[in-house]
Amino acid sequence: MDFLAYAMGTGGQGGTGGEGSGFSAFIPLILMFAIFYFLLIRPQQKKAKAHKQLLASIKKGDRVVSSGGLHGVVTGLTDDVVTMEIAPKVRVKVSRGSIAGIIGREQP
Repeated sequence: MDFLAYAMGTGGQGGTGGEGSGFSAFIPLILMFAIFYFLLIRPQQKKAKAHKQLLASIKKGDRVVSSGGLHGVVTGLTDDVVTMEIAPKVRVKVSRGSIAGIIGREQP
């Protein structure tokens, strides 16, 4: 009987002491998300934005390299397709998104 009274008495006290622990359990989760955001997501967004600006700045006469490794001079542009001359009288069409970088300008 004493055990029953003891169990009932401690059950009521346990609920009052744990109110602050609900929020403190989320603090490590929030910190992990913040670290994940600043180390992985944010740099990837910056890189994507820089690549988008690079694609917008392509002009005829630019020496470019594609993501497949083809080097050439831009001879034509549309919204989605870039025509590159990779050798004299050899032209290939590649997707604009597959341009990895601009090497320089072609000298006339």
